[in-house]
Amino acid sequence: MSLLEINNLYFRYDNNDLLVDASVRLFLGDHAVLVGPNGAGKTTLMNLLNKHLSPDKGSINWLPNTKVGYLDQYAKIDGNITVGEYLLTVFKPLFDKEREMEDLYHKVGTLEGKEMDRALNIAASIGDYLIEKDFYAIKSKLGNIIHGLGLEMKILDSPIKHLSGGMRAKIILGKLLLDEADILLLDEPTNFLDIKHIEWLTKFLIGYEKAYLVVSHDEAFLKAIADTVIAVENKGLTRYKGNFDYYLQEREIRFLMTEKSFVAQQKFIQKQETFIAKNLVRASTTKQAQSVRTKLEKLERIDKPTKQKELKFVFPFAKDTGRDVLTIENLEIGYSKPLLKPINITIRKNEKVIITGKNGVGKSTLIKTIMGVIKPLNGSFKWIDTANISYFEQEFTYTQDTTAVDLCFDLLENMDKKLVYTLLARFGVSRDMADRKINSLSGGQKTKVRLALMSQKKSNVIVLDEPTNHLDAVAKESLRKAIMAFPGVAIIVSHDKAFHDQLGAIEIDLKG
Repeated sequence: MSLLEINNLYFRYDNNDLLVDASVRLFLGDHAVLVGPNGAGKTTLMNLLNKHLSPDKGSINWLPNTKVGYLDQYAKIDGNITVGEYLLTVFKPLFDKEREMEDLYHKVGTLEGKEMDRALNIAASIGDYLIEKDFYAIKSKLGNIIHGLGLEMKILDSPIKHLSGGMRAKIILGKLLLDEADILLLDEPTNFLDIKHIEWLTKFLIGYEKAYLVVSHDEAFLKAIADTVIAVENKGLTRYKGNFDYYLQEREIRFLMTEKSFVAQQKFIQKQETFIAKNLVRASTTKQAQSVRTKLEKLERIDKPTKQKELKFVFPFAKDTGRDVLTIENLEIGYSKPLLKPINITIRKNEKVIITGKNGVGKSTLIKTIMGVIKPLNGSFKWIDTANISYFEQEFTYTQDTTAVDLCFDLLENMDKKLVYTLLARFGVSRDMADRKINSLSGGQKTKVRLALMSQKKSNVIVLDEPTNHLDAVAKESLRKAIMAFPGVAIIVSHDKAFHDQLGAIEIDLKG
C-alpha cells in the first residue's frame, strides 16, 4: 500500500526549476534514501513533504492519518525548558492518561456501588492502554536514545539554552526517534554524530519497523540503511527498488541505455532534417517532406544524459615553513572549565593531521583555540613565524543575504564578475546557483562557495573544521585530492571515517 504518492510535481525557486513533472511513490515500511548532487533539490523536497513549502503544481498525497516525523536541526525551542521536559513532551498524552488513572484510584475510596465499579473499570482500562503503549518502558527507551547519541542521562536536567549546537541537534533527533512516527524524514542526521553514534543510528534505523526517507552524503551510512533509493535526476524523481549498490549499478545501466537512445534519435533527426531540406522545395515531394516535418515536430525528444562533472578543488601554496609549524604545550581548552587533559602536540612541516574523538569532546574547541577565536584556559600554543593560515570554519560566518556571485565579487577584489562565475563553476556552483541568495542554497552549495574563496588565498597551512558536511561524493573526492596535493600542513576535523581513512593522515585522537 502506498504511504506517499507524489504526482507531476513542479517547484521553482528564484525563477529556477528545481522539480519538473516529478512523480514517485513510497510504500509502507520502505527504508528509503534520497540522493542527488548538491543543489538538486533534496532538502526542498523534504520541506515540501513536511508542508514547510507548497508546490507550484502537482500533488503530494499521504495515506490518511499518517504521522510524519521531520528532523529540523534548526527548529526553534524554548531555551529555558530542560532537555528532559523537551524530550518527554513526546509522551505527554500518556502521562496525562497516567494522571487520570491515578486520580480515579484516589477517588475510589470516596465512591460506592456502581460508581466505584465504574471508576475501577475505567482505571483498569487506562492501565491496560498504558501497558499496550509500553508506557512503563519509557525510561528504558529514553536511556537507549540518550546513550545511543553519545549523551549522558544527567543532560536531562540541563536547560536547552546551555547546549552546544551539536548537542542541541542530537536532542532534536532524539525526540524524533522517541516519537515513533509512521515515517521519519531525516535530512543529514549524521552531521553532528561521531563514528560510534552513527553506527548506533544505523542499527536503530535498520530495526525501525516503519518507514523513513533519509538524506545523507555519507555513502557508508546510505549503503547500510537503504532498501530503496529515490534519486533526484534531471529535475525529476526516480525510484530504484534495491539497496544503494543496486542503485549505483542500475543508474549506470540506465545512463548507457539513455545515451544510446539519444545518439540513435539524433541520427534519425539529422536524417529526417536532411530529407526535408532536399525535398521541401520540390513540387513532387513537398507534401511528403511536410508530413515528415510534422511528425518530426511531434517527436518526443530525448534529453542528452549528463553525468555530474568532476570537480577540481585547489589550495594554492604560499611558501615553505620551518620544521615545527605548530607547537602545543600543556594546553587546556574549554569555556569555564577544561574539556580535556592538557594537550601536548607538535605538528611538523608538510604533515596532514586528522583530529578525531567522540562528539562533544572538544575537537572544534581546539581548532577555535589555536585559531585565536577563543582563549586557552591554560598552557600555550605557538605557530611558526612563517605560517600563512587559511581557515575553514564549521559555521558559515559570511553574510547570507546576498548572492553567491556578489559575495565573492566583494571579497575577491582582483576579479570581475565574469571570472567569479568561472571560479564558482569550477567548484560546482552553476550560474543559476551563483545568482541565488546564499541563504537559499543547500549546505553543500554553501560549502563549495567557501572553498572557492579559499582557493584564491595562498597559504602553507590549511585548517578545515568539518569540511565534508553536506558535500556530495564528487565534491568530497575533489576535496580529498586537493588536501593530498597541498604541499603544506593540513589540520582537519571530520567525523567522516571513510574520508579521513582515504587521506592516510596522522590521527590525533582527543580523549576526555
